[in-house]
Amino acid sequence: MPKAAKKPAKPILDVSKNYNGELKHLGGSMSNGWNQVICNQVGNSLSPSADEEKRDEAWIAAMQAMNGIAPKDELEGMLAAQLVACHSASMECYRLAMHSQTLEWRRENLNQANKLSRTYTTLLESLNRHRGKGQQKVTVEHVHVHEGGQAIVGNVESPGGGFTSKSKERPHALGYAPGQTMPSTDTSRVPVSVAGDEERAMPDARRGVSGGPEGE
Repeated sequence: MPKAAKKPAKPILDVSKNYNGELKHLGGSMSNGWNQVICNQVGNSLSPSADEEKRDEAWIAAMQAMNGIAPKDELEGMLAAQLVACHSASMECYRLAMHSQTLEWRRENLNQANKLSRTYTTLLESLNRHRGKGQQKVTVEHVHVHEGGQAIVGNVESPGGGFTSKSKERPHALGYAPGQTMPSTDTSRVPVSVAGDEERAMPDARRGVSGGPEGE
């Protein structure tokens, strides 16, 4: 008997319906199926409530948070969902800690809230790194260092606070080398060395005093 012809495989996804990016602002994907799953996961991670009205309010608030984060791709959508879920869990632990009947239960809830807060910070840093935020690029061009000077890159804080002026950013070279004698305008006197502690020639202390007796 001839074999029946196989039916053509049904496409898994209908691009026209599922890939129009209608909910991309919530899940970061062009796939509405993906975005809907992410939204449901966020909604299910919220604190349970018997009040239907409060559940709806919490759901709407979570979706507004996702919209505010505005994920641009699937990875950002996952990070955004975990940020919202982590925040909700940590706040629930804080709430339970404040209503704990025993010190041990209060301490346990605060400990969990602290861990969740650190996780939240890690997730936020990952999202910022993925988006290229928090990276600094420093380009240094045409740095000239004069003899006897020292190059300084960046701002230098002065002892009195604030930043030093441009004239203080780079020390100037000395006009003379340490150990050499300094020139004197009076060539009749002995030059004084600035490097040692040897005896120095004292200036003539005698001078004319006006109004004194003649001959003195």
